[in-house]
Amino acid sequence: MQIDVKKIIEDKVIEVLKTCFDPEIPVNIYELGLIYEVNVSEGNDVHILMTLTSPSCPVAETMPPDVESKVRALAEVNSAKVEITFEPPWDMNKMSEAAKLELGFY
Repeated sequence: MQIDVKKIIEDKVIEVLKTCFDPEIPVNIYELGLIYEVNVSEGNDVHILMTLTSPSCPVAETMPPDVESKVRALAEVNSAKVEITFEPPWDMNKMSEAAKLELGFY
């Protein structure tokens, strides 16, 4: 049985992302659906493609470096880069069921 190191690192990165919050919404950025991709290279470099709830989000300048810093702190990660995109635009349908419950959408 072969151990998938990239998958293990990806899972750890996702756990870290679940500790990052938009200060205006009491749900983590992963459950909010702000994370579009988590890619781990052969050299354990992590690239995260994410969006924000809106282009004018007040944490647009601070959230990406905070996320990079937290992911980079994982012992297995060589480097971390967050890329912001607004394609496709975020909407509430991207939220997990848990996030919708937490925010009272049910």
